[in-house]
Amino acid sequence: MFTLAVFTKNRTNDAYAAARLGAERAAARLGARVVHYVPQRPDNVEEQIDLVDQVIAARPDAALFVPVHATAMNGAVRKLNAAGIPVVNFLNRLDEGRFVAFVGSDDYRIGHDIAARLFRHLGGHGDIVILEGVPGAVTSRDRRRGFDDALAQWPGIRVAASRSAMYQQETARKTMAELLPRLPRLDGILSANDVMSLGAIEALEAAGRSAAVVGVNALPEAITAIKRGKLLATVNFDALKIACIAAEAAIRHLRGQPVPRDIDLPVQIVDAANCQPWDRPLEERECPKWEEVVRDQR
Repeated sequence: MFTLAVFTKNRTNDAYAAARLGAERAAARLGARVVHYVPQRPDNVEEQIDLVDQVIAARPDAALFVPVHATAMNGAVRKLNAAGIPVVNFLNRLDEGRFVAFVGSDDYRIGHDIAARLFRHLGGHGDIVILEGVPGAVTSRDRRRGFDDALAQWPGIRVAASRSAMYQQETARKTMAELLPRLPRLDGILSANDVMSLGAIEALEAAGRSAAVVGVNALPEAITAIKRGKLLATVNFDALKIACIAAEAAIRHLRGQPVPRDIDLPVQIVDAANCQPWDRPLEERECPKWEEVVRDQR
């Protein structure tokens, strides 16, 4: 039985709970097992480096790796390479290291498209707050590039404030609670993930305020918020499905089967008009079929 070491960033963001579930589900179907390696402090670089050392000592058959930082984990990945442990990079792309494959979605497009969805809803005019993710994270960097390019196309949108809420719900709630008294006008909140969106909605409700809010991940809680009219839209950056494919890529590689170097899952804006397919708990969501995902990819 193959053993896969699965690295995720934290236990505070449901997207990574979904990723762990997806890896477990795919591994079990293919007769493998997973062991999870998660920093106790969310997104902590030093802890993830220590976890890499633990994995090298444990000698799993392969590793699935989500880096907590865009560059700070390069050395740790090189150590995995030197130890001869095959690595599938997923969710957050790394620029250095040797990988069986990268499995993910286009974070730049995610940022651009969800920003454009918000700006269209606002009629091209209004004051917004941007809630960014963890500084240095790949997703934060690329989604912010997408936000900025969309802003350049909508000159009537003004950024009243931009803050990092660390991809955490409580941090986003506190951040918005501090900002709201300083912002007599607020038309929209552009958030880089769903849990920050949910925290922002909590702050708005506590202050008796309203604004159009968007996020990323299509988590079940976000779908519920869309159905209740509290969240305008999200994007199906589906960590469960991505992790399913990442685990299958690792196992196929171990079996000597072909694996594309880049596996890109398509993304889609999810709102009240089309949210039904995502309106189910994580446990009821299905892994995609390998053949359908990789059909046109190399």
